[in-house]
Amino acid sequence: MATADELVASMDAAGVDISVTFPFGWSDPGLAEECNSYTIQAMQDYPGRIIGLASIQPRAGPRAIAELERCARAGMPGIGELMPHGQGYRLSDLALLAPLMEAALALHLFVLTHVSEPVGHIYPGKGNVSVADLATFILAFPQLRVVAAHWGGGFPFYELMPEVHEAAQHVWYDTAASLFLYRPAILPIGVQLVGAEKILFGSDYPLITQERMLQYIRQSGLQEDALKAILGRNAQRLLQTGGSATEGGKA
Repeated sequence: MATADELVASMDAAGVDISVTFPFGWSDPGLAEECNSYTIQAMQDYPGRIIGLASIQPRAGPRAIAELERCARAGMPGIGELMPHGQGYRLSDLALLAPLMEAALALHLFVLTHVSEPVGHIYPGKGNVSVADLATFILAFPQLRVVAAHWGGGFPFYELMPEVHEAAQHVWYDTAASLFLYRPAILPIGVQLVGAEKILFGSDYPLITQERMLQYIRQSGLQEDALKAILGRNAQRLLQTGGSATEGGKA
């Protein structure tokens, strides 16, 4: 989809210091392992600029655990992106996912997962990872740090429910592909729903360049402090502290 060199060139053009990137959520564990090795090499080639996450196929069983441990030893801070609809399981399949999530917790890793908005237009890659699946997942692993991609498919709205807000203390939401999904008003509304400290900048590069997504976010009307949090400070806290989204916002 994009080489490490192309990613860094796009970062330079947009004024982006560091990118968190990851391979596609492949169904073939061998292909995932090959792409993880490429991402590890990219981290070594661009130290301090590229941070990679591990592509893991949960259905691979013990092989998945071994691959996760290999990636953690190489300095990867998390799993990403889980893509249940493409990898042949559901995010609510707790019996399948429990061994991998327990390993992630033991290794102090976070998990990035694809989540889909349940309404709206159909597009390639939308999938069927529902907000109900996400709720089941975070309730089953309450100490696991989770990044729910694409605004968690609308999950921030449900954080208005006290019990959901309580369950989502370790959940962040990224903005990847927002300009293909929502009007820019999603940014100030998202801040009002869950707080700026729980939102992470994501571009969905190479589908959308960082520069284009930065323009989209900066035109949303957010206050400067919220912009600084979303465009880097929150990610820094997630990567460095290992705390909850709420705790990170108070640091």
